[in-house]
Amino acid sequence: MAGTAAFDPITFEVVRHALTEATEEMAVALRRSAYSTNIKTRADFSCAFFDRDLNVVAQAFCQAVHLGSLVHLVPIAVRAYGPENMGPGDAVLCNDPYLGGVHLNDISLISPVYCDGELFGYVANMAHHVDVGGGAPASVGAFREVYQEGIIIPPVKLVAHGEIVEDVFRLILGQIRSKRETAGDFRAQMAANATGARRLAELTEQTGIDTVNQYIKELMTYAERRTRAEIAKLPQGEFSAEGYVDNDGYTDEPVRLVAKIRIDDDGVLFDLNGSDPQRRAPVNSTFAQTFSACAYNLKTLMDPDIPPNQGFYQMVRIDAPEGTVVNCKPPAPVVGGWETHARLNEVIFKALAPALPERTPAGGKAMQCHAGFGGIDPRNGEYYCFLETLAGGYGARHQSDGPDAVQTHGQNTENAPIEETERYYPVRILRYELVDDSDGPGKYRGGLGLRRDYVFLDHEVTFTVLADRDKAGPWGLFGGEPGRQAYYIHQHEGKMEVLSSKTTIDVQPGEMIRYETCGGGGHGPPWQRDPAKVLSDVRQGKVSLERARAAYGVVIDPELMAVDSSATTQLRAAMQRQGSQDDNGETGAAQ
Repeated sequence: MAGTAAFDPITFEVVRHALTEATEEMAVALRRSAYSTNIKTRADFSCAFFDRDLNVVAQAFCQAVHLGSLVHLVPIAVRAYGPENMGPGDAVLCNDPYLGGVHLNDISLISPVYCDGELFGYVANMAHHVDVGGGAPASVGAFREVYQEGIIIPPVKLVAHGEIVEDVFRLILGQIRSKRETAGDFRAQMAANATGARRLAELTEQTGIDTVNQYIKELMTYAERRTRAEIAKLPQGEFSAEGYVDNDGYTDEPVRLVAKIRIDDDGVLFDLNGSDPQRRAPVNSTFAQTFSACAYNLKTLMDPDIPPNQGFYQMVRIDAPEGTVVNCKPPAPVVGGWETHARLNEVIFKALAPALPERTPAGGKAMQCHAGFGGIDPRNGEYYCFLETLAGGYGARHQSDGPDAVQTHGQNTENAPIEETERYYPVRILRYELVDDSDGPGKYRGGLGLRRDYVFLDHEVTFTVLADRDKAGPWGLFGGEPGRQAYYIHQHEGKMEVLSSKTTIDVQPGEMIRYETCGGGGHGPPWQRDPAKVLSDVRQGKVSLERARAAYGVVIDPELMAVDSSATTQLRAAMQRQGSQDDNGETGAAQ
């Protein structure tokens, strides 16, 4: 390589992993410094490093939904603010959804990294704040315009020369309910960037900035080369599917998503033409969210060792028409864009299932499933906000059941423990358990959903459900059946009221909100499931005796808790005959 040192594979690996570890240490600093449960416990954030040309070099993935979000936002935000206006010790804040961002809760902090007076690159993190103002606590309410959803922050300097710009900080906090937690989380983001900048400076001091820059270029070339090789292994052709977000939050009209994936010598193209026009409702995805979904799907089809840097991302080609739910324009609301993003993930997998049957799962939770609430804490008189996203059933796979009660695909948020939630917030969690019989039957069954009951004993709260899957459960594959749909319930005045999956209500003292999330879809005909596995599920309380018989054709003696082999064989033969009549002997890809 002319003008540079000879390539050394050992140095390459050292630099590669040192860059990644710098972002991983950023993540540790952010998590340990944060105040809110959503960040410090549930890890709803991600960190990244960009070179001086704003190419992403390394990422720490606490949340895979950010696999592309930061990549899209950071270059646009920095160029809009002006790199020449960002000096050592500065940091720029941004959450503008129409300047490369996502929904308003996800706020990014971007800091330049200078080494020996020379711009080396940028560190950035994106974290989901529990409140950013707007019309409902936790800022996840279903509204008609983005301006109702919370404070919109264009690129503004929050830190100058290592010190907080107090006027800007006060202005932002003035729009937000949970001021103490939010202020602490912002400072945690600052600590993360300071940590990343420090580690990168140490790397350049030890190795030399020119050498590190050389290997950064090599790293991106390496990722592109390996990505091209992985794409070449995929079956060529055009594969299509469609799916629906159950409703938009204002009407019962489903939101149509269409994905056509073309794999050819030029790579992979995600064509989303045919998806619905954007709605005056909270289901619109920004381009960054859609890009993130497509990047995630492509990454799952490749060797996981391929570094997710610019070399990989430049291979993600998307045709997402502007003005649609997959690439909305202002002033469309975007708070539920992640719900649409999650469903798009599964539509893409559904399209690829016939071509890659051993690598694509059946339908799963495919929603963020937000639970957001807030009010005046009677213990201290402060306004508090709480937000979490609940897990659900994962879709069954080619040779394994779907896991029970997990976050699916791009989500990787952790559980909010009952003990911590009740300690820091004025709420009681009465029940937290699996939902039996919520699985999608199949040779391999879908995972079970979960139930979580919230009760507010001594104060009024405003509660928002921002979720989906209340009209239809996740689809099965290759003869597998759908998982059970989700339910959102308000218990008050001695009655149980089923809520829409996108609604904000006032909850009085003593009333309860219940979530029962959906189960995952099954894979393969249910009558092919090993009876021993069905018996195990019954013994564990995951599947009832009645469902074992009706859905799987397995007859179990309730006293002996053993399979009646003869009765099972006869029942399954009848089920198989009926199934053959229903589909003329064929098992399709997606139900």
